Amino acid sequence: MEIADILDRLEIERLTPMQEAAIEAFHCKGDMVLLSPTGSGKTLAFLLPLVQALRPEVQGVQAVVLVPSRELAMQIDSVFKRLGTSFKAMSCYGGRPAMEEHRAMKTLLPAVVIGTPGRMKDHLQKGNIDAGTVRTLVIDEFDKCLELGFQDEMAEVVGQFSGLTKRVLLSATDAAEIPRFVGMGNLAGGHVVKLDFLAGAAGESRWDLQKVLSPQKDKLETLYRLLCVLGASSTLVFVNYRESVDRVAGYLKSKKMSCEAFHGGMEQMERERALYKFRNGSCPVLVSTDLASRGLDISGVGNVVHYHLPVSREAFVHRNGRTARWEARGTSYLILHPEELLPEYITEDVSSFEWPDVMPAPVKPCWVTLYIGKGRKDKLNKVDIVGFLYKKGGLAKGDIGQVDVREHYAFVAVRREKVRQLLVLVRGEKIKGMKTLIEEAR
Repeated sequence: MEIADILDRLEIERLTPMQEAAIEAFHCKGDMVLLSPTGSGKTLAFLLPLVQALRPEVQGVQAVVLVPSRELAMQIDSVFKRLGTSFKAMSCYGGRPAMEEHRAMKTLLPAVVIGTPGRMKDHLQKGNIDAGTVRTLVIDEFDKCLELGFQDEMAEVVGQFSGLTKRVLLSATDAAEIPRFVGMGNLAGGHVVKLDFLAGAAGESRWDLQKVLSPQKDKLETLYRLLCVLGASSTLVFVNYRESVDRVAGYLKSKKMSCEAFHGGMEQMERERALYKFRNGSCPVLVSTDLASRGLDISGVGNVVHYHLPVSREAFVHRNGRTARWEARGTSYLILHPEELLPEYITEDVSSFEWPDVMPAPVKPCWVTLYIGKGRKDKLNKVDIVGFLYKKGGLAKGDIGQVDVREHYAFVAVRREKVRQLLVLVRGEKIKGMKTLIEEAR
């Protein structure tokens, strides 16, 4: 399939200079390192040439993509499927049974597997993936994947791919060095192409940076007031610890503010539900650790709030990269208590936030997320859900927002003013001949 056909399907008029350079470098001999700002389209930059390099006559996994989080694995998997090629891909990550993934592999026969290092190690050890057929290795967010604490696991995984002909590393921040076990430059000719699109981006930041002074060391009330001012604008609040996520989100909810928590200690379904509500506009505020700073492709994030100061320049860049994606602009807020100073790594101009004369109250989102207790495994799809809500729920076209169907359940965004009547109308009704739970997602 030609790239032009894929872009037409994705409704993308043209590639960016970075993407064009990455595609050209991918098809050259040797390995590749791509450095480009968050939100600049790195996923397409490696997937487009990757699908061109796949061979239909080869049986087995031809390419492995290693990522630091399940959310990034799911995102890349989703983008790959949208390309509409004849090749199959699947994602593998912790939080669900490995046996379930193995069964899916045997049925799907994927040419590309996207996974976290721990789950990939598990499948390789059990022989679920034949490492001998893998020719391309992609490490996305490589600076995170190759951090010191993950190197033993990464070395064990990478070391099993003895037949590689291409290694591709991508990130929005460079690493001090790339461990020798990755094998960059060990292919014939020892050639590594490094594409660095960060230099030009540094001087033309796409986000505005403001500092918000908190009169107390405990910043909760200041954060609450700031979020009231930001209103319905989509906002990511970053803190440094899981316990802080729960504390901050709990406080905001106690003040009747619509928000969700997101961190690595939560169950997979809880994390998916929180992300979905944030994406579809039924929850304007997501409180998270740095887990949400990488790999999440959420369009329309207007603001990033640093409740805790980032631990490094790299963390600062990745957090801010959740807003101002592609050509958009965004605003980044740093909340400082009286004893805090701006870190030395922040070299951008920082203005002071000005409070309005009258403080607004928390806003109620226009959308509410519904949970439906059936999914793809039950042969339920988006058309079934929308048709059911039109026919049985009395909704019209503008009343339904984003619909997301998972394997065992589905989420639907519905206009807030329609929810109460809808739940009354669909009580006891069957969807596609099945009785199921339909309720507001909590």
